[in-house]
Amino acid sequence: MNAAPLLEVNHLQLETRHGAKRVVDDIGFSMMRGQIVGIVGESGSGKSMTARAIMRLEPPAIQRIAGRILFDGHDVTTMPPKQLRQMRGAKVGMVFQEPMTSLNPSMTIGRQLDEGLALHSDYTAARRHELTLQMLTRIGIQDPEKSLTAYPHHFSGGMRQRIMLAAVMLVRPALLIADEPTTALDAIVQRDVLELMVELTREQQTAVLLISHDLPMVARYTDKIIVMERGRIVEQGSTAEIIATPKHPYTRKLLSSLPSRVPARQIDRGLTPIVKAKQIVVDYPGRGALFRKNPSVRALHGIDLEIHPREVLALVGGSGSGKTTLGWTIAGLLKKTSGQLAFDGDPVDRASATWQRYRHDCQMVFQDPYSSLDPRMTVRKLLEESLRTMPDMNDRARNRRIDEVLEEVGLPAREYADRYPNALSGGQRQRIAIARALSRRPKFVIADEPVSALDVTVRAQILSLFSELQKHYGFSCLFISHDLAVVEQVADRVAVMQKGRIVEQGSRDDIFDAPRHAYTRELLSAIPLLEITPAGGVKTRWRFQAD
Repeated sequence: MNAAPLLEVNHLQLETRHGAKRVVDDIGFSMMRGQIVGIVGESGSGKSMTARAIMRLEPPAIQRIAGRILFDGHDVTTMPPKQLRQMRGAKVGMVFQEPMTSLNPSMTIGRQLDEGLALHSDYTAARRHELTLQMLTRIGIQDPEKSLTAYPHHFSGGMRQRIMLAAVMLVRPALLIADEPTTALDAIVQRDVLELMVELTREQQTAVLLISHDLPMVARYTDKIIVMERGRIVEQGSTAEIIATPKHPYTRKLLSSLPSRVPARQIDRGLTPIVKAKQIVVDYPGRGALFRKNPSVRALHGIDLEIHPREVLALVGGSGSGKTTLGWTIAGLLKKTSGQLAFDGDPVDRASATWQRYRHDCQMVFQDPYSSLDPRMTVRKLLEESLRTMPDMNDRARNRRIDEVLEEVGLPAREYADRYPNALSGGQRQRIAIARALSRRPKFVIADEPVSALDVTVRAQILSLFSELQKHYGFSCLFISHDLAVVEQVADRVAVMQKGRIVEQGSRDDIFDAPRHAYTRELLSAIPLLEITPAGGVKTRWRFQAD
C-alpha cells in the first residue's frame, strides 16, 4: 500500500480582497516525504503566493476563496492560530529569497539559531548550544563558537543564506519551502548552498518545495516540476520527462528562453582600444576607531584591461571579487588609488580635458533599475535629464530623440513617456534604464548585472534587445555578471576576476571550452551545460564531466 502524501493542495483559489483579481486559480498538487518538487514560471505566475498559502502567510490584501491544503493529514485552512504556530517552523520551515531581510540585524546569529529550537523542542540550553555548533560546523562556518556572537552583517550573502538554512533545518521540519533561495548568489555559492540543502534534507527525509525561475538549477536538483502561468498550473510531472519532452507551449517557451551560445563575432583588435586600464589599484579606507584607524583594504590589485571598438567584454567572478568596483572605477564613480585610464587613445583623469567627453561617451546600466530611476520623475523627464548637457540640442530635438530611443527599446512614447517607474514592470524599467544609457549615443557602455533580477523570458527579451542595439550602434561594452550562461550568449571576450585580480582572460570560446586557471574551471563547473533536445526540451550535465 502506498504511503499517504505529506502535502496535498486541492483546487486552491486566491484573489485580491479589493477588485477581486484572481491570483491563484484552481491549483492542485501533492508531495511525498523526502521528495524535492520545483515550481517554475515567470514573475507574477503565483509561485510564491501558492507557497505562502501552505503556511497561511498570504499578505493581508490576498484572501483564499476556495480549496483545501492538507499537511500530514490535517487541514491547514481550518487550523486555529495556536495549531498554526506549532506547525510553522517545527513542521514546515521556509527559506526566503533575501536572508538579510529574514535575519534580524539586531540579534546575534546564536540567538536567532537558538530561537526556533527553544520554541519547538524540550532540549536544555546546553543541548541546544551543542546542536547549534554542530549545525554551524555542518554548513561550513569556520569558527562556530565565535560566529554565535556575530551579527548577520558580518557574513557574506552566501553565508547568510547558509545560516538561514541552518536555522530552519535545526528544528528538523517535515517540509522545507525554499523561495528563490539562490537568486542573488554567484555560481559557486549557489551550487554549494543547493547541494547543502539537498544533503541536509535527504539526511532528515525532509520534503522540499523549491520555487525558482532558474530552470537549469531546478532541472538538476528536483524530482518533480510544476509549471505555473498566470496563477494556473499548465504542466506538472517528472522533472526528467518535462525538461526533455515538454508538452505545453508555455513550458517550451520557458525552455527556449534559456541563454545559449551564438557564433563568435569577428572583432578587429588591431584598432586603438576604446578603453584601456593599466595597473588600476583601488583601496577602501579602513574604518576608524576611538584611538586608532584600521588599515585600508585593497579591492583592486593592479588591473590591466583593454576593450576594443564594438567589443563586448564580460567581467565574471564570485561575489566580492571586485567586478563592480572595477566597473564603477572605469565609469568614474569611484576614485582610483593609482593607475592609468585611457579612452580612445587619450589619457583620462579628472583634471584632464578629456574627462567631460569621456563622461558623456561612457554610460552605465545599473543592476536594479528601480533604485536607479528617480520615482518622482516620468519616463520623459528621466531621459530628458540625460540629454540636458548635449550641445546643439534644443527642446524639439530632445523630444524627438526621446521618442526615437523609446521606440528602439520597444516602449512607444505615446504609451510610456508620461508614466512613472512604479507603473512599469521590472523588464520595462530595465528597458528604460537601457534607453537612458543609449540616448546620448555613447561609444562605451558599462552594464552591471543588467538582467540578474529578471525572470527567464524577460531576461531573454532584454538580452536580445541589448545585442541588437549594440550591433546597430556599435558601442563597446563592459558586461559585468555572475550569470555565466548569460555571458556565454553575449560576450566576445571574457575576463575572470578573483580577489581583486584578473586571473584569466581570453576569447569567450577559449574561456568556456578550455579554461586554464583552476578558479575559472571551478566557476564553469558550478553551472550545468544545456543541450537542446529534438522534442524542444533540454538535457543538462555538469561541464567537464563525461556523459
